[in-house]
Amino acid sequence: MPSHISLKCADARLAVWRGLIVVLVISAGCNAQTPVFHSNVNLINITFTVRGGDRKLIGDLNRDEVEVFEDGIQQKVSFFSRTSDLPLNLGLIVDASESQAKFFKKHRRDIENFLKNVLGPQDQTFLLCFGNHLRLVSDFTKSVPQVIQNLDRFEHGERDFPEIGPVEDREEGTAFYDSIFYSVTEKQASSDHGRRALIVFSDGEDNSSAHHMLDAIEAAQTGDVLVYSVRYTEAKKGHLTGRNKYGIRVMERIARDTGAVDFDATKGDLDQTFRDIGAELHSLYEVAYHASYKPHDISFHKVMVQTTRDGAAVRAKSGYFAK
Repeated sequence: MPSHISLKCADARLAVWRGLIVVLVISAGCNAQTPVFHSNVNLINITFTVRGGDRKLIGDLNRDEVEVFEDGIQQKVSFFSRTSDLPLNLGLIVDASESQAKFFKKHRRDIENFLKNVLGPQDQTFLLCFGNHLRLVSDFTKSVPQVIQNLDRFEHGERDFPEIGPVEDREEGTAFYDSIFYSVTEKQASSDHGRRALIVFSDGEDNSSAHHMLDAIEAAQTGDVLVYSVRYTEAKKGHLTGRNKYGIRVMERIARDTGAVDFDATKGDLDQTFRDIGAELHSLYEVAYHASYKPHDISFHKVMVQTTRDGAAVRAKSGYFAK
């Protein structure tokens, strides 16, 4: 097309945002020979970790060693990167309900140790404490002392902290699922590009959420947020109740389906657990591909990432719901 043609004769619009539909429309009304292109692109992002047969993290994987499948069909990789150079956008979710009263002081010590070992100079974290309300005790910050200071205030009875999620009329209870759902949709969704993860300190028991477990998992999968579970389950006289066992399975399921790991805080070396989580968060990979699901598709699509490197295993989210 000649350069002197008015801009009114051509219109090009490009709207791009991560994980959603990219639509490119180029049209020209003054020249019938100008082609018209339409392209619908659904970009699916997957964050994953790779371990060798010795269970050690593998940090030198390259693009040619990665394969991605959706619903059993191999996909063309559009983007591959190791994300260790990206900032970490971390959310700490602490269960402050009655069932966790025994562990609350331990939560404080564990959180402080975790942040000192994991948070780098470019990383940031927020802290959410929940019972029947979701209180943003500390918004995104790079300051570990600020997080701990605010947690101390909460522990000593202060409740003058902003809440996230819609106002709910809940007199009592534990909004476990809501704490994850709104941490993803209101906090992680607004964070800058980087590695996104939640660390949940709880027993996984819920009795007052507006959302259910699958809502929490779907939100995390859609936002490509890893949800690590650190379980504090109090066994009465050494025996687990049915409610205890259900909470354990819930935390295991959420961690597994989002590509993270579940840990039992009452067993083993918790400091080593935190070091393991920190090592993973600094050894992540990200891969992306263009899915071909149809408009109005809201079904679940199973994804699998694997590597051709001998003896290595990949851990990633189990799939996503088309939007």
